[in-house]
Amino acid sequence: MAIVKHIKSRNANYSDALNYLIFQHDESTGKMILDEFNRPLRRDELYVNGLNCNPDTFDVECYECNEHFKKNRSRSEIKSHHYIISFDPDDKSECGLTGEKAQALSLELAKKIFPGYQALIVTHTDGHNGSGNIHTHIVINSVRKEAVRRQSYM
Repeated sequence: MAIVKHIKSRNANYSDALNYLIFQHDESTGKMILDEFNRPLRRDELYVNGLNCNPDTFDVECYECNEHFKKNRSRSEIKSHHYIISFDPDDKSECGLTGEKAQALSLELAKKIFPGYQALIVTHTDGHNGSGNIHTHIVINSVRKEAVRRQSYM
């Protein structure tokens, strides 16, 4: 069974989320790990999708959406929501879970529960401290980009 954690963020720098999800970081300092040319090292295995946005320009597109709707201008406003879905380590052996399957499941979930929102969906297979635990991050802009028909759960 998966566990879901929610983090709300008032940080207006969407690039921070993008950088954390795509690049390797030192777990003790939180700083990006750089190669010999001072470029950030990409994570070894990750799966990336964007919902209502290009994942490479998620940060810029969120800023543009906020400006278009004149939202998220105050420091006190919640700029994004970050959901972490941590799968049970036994799901690998019992259910054949892979990073690719976790990404597909999480992308379908994001499409259903975040319609109209810009979302970055990233699955890591490295786990905390190299545990190998498969987990997915879903980061959504708090402003809905596209109008959608209201659902009962909204």
